[in-house]
Amino acid sequence: MIPLEMTSVCRTRGRGAHAVQAVRNITLRVDPGEVVLLRGPSGSGKTTLLALAAGLLAADAGTVTVAGLRLDRATESARRQLRQRAVGLVFQRGGLASHLSARDNVRLMAELAGHPARESRRQADLLLESLGVGHRAAQRPQELSGGEEMRVAVARALVHRPMLVLADEPTANLDSVSGAQVAECLARAAKLQGAAVVIATHDDRLLRIADRDLGLTDGVLGVPLLRSYG
Repeated sequence: MIPLEMTSVCRTRGRGAHAVQAVRNITLRVDPGEVVLLRGPSGSGKTTLLALAAGLLAADAGTVTVAGLRLDRATESARRQLRQRAVGLVFQRGGLASHLSARDNVRLMAELAGHPARESRRQADLLLESLGVGHRAAQRPQELSGGEEMRVAVARALVHRPMLVLADEPTANLDSVSGAQVAECLARAAKLQGAAVVIATHDDRLLRIADRDLGLTDGVLGVPLLRSYG
């Protein structure tokens, strides 16, 4: 099954004189085990494209199919269940539940996907340890640094072994060691779990794990990358 297929997708942001076509006629297929980078300047449409792939935004035109489900024909309940079962999301600012510990933020995602409680806790601890934050498992998000919070968010996105991982600037606030740990975990999800991984990034360090490096400028995909965007 193909994790992600987008065909002639368009999305406009704003209305009237302030309308901007954030995504313009994008066609993209990402296969199991593939890591794809989306790189471009701020405002180029990277975050919008990820939100469309996750079913958090609806396309104005074109089709988005995730793990066999065509999103424009699915109910909101079906899209939510798809995200819980088959999609891992990493937001720019973590997006962790503030009332839960790091461990429980990760564990809950696995349980929502139907994994047994004991196995969910074990996998949460293993992932947190591999990302260098195992010793912070009992802390709540407000007790973590920004970099630690992002690494917990990456663990949460991977714990239920999703078919599709969508990550928005996952290494933006990380030092070289932490960034390498995140890159390793994302690459492992692709190569060992067969997940399709799509990463919006400015970070050239992620090029080493990428199978494809796609430019995105003014909502147009595939524009040649003439420089890195930092």
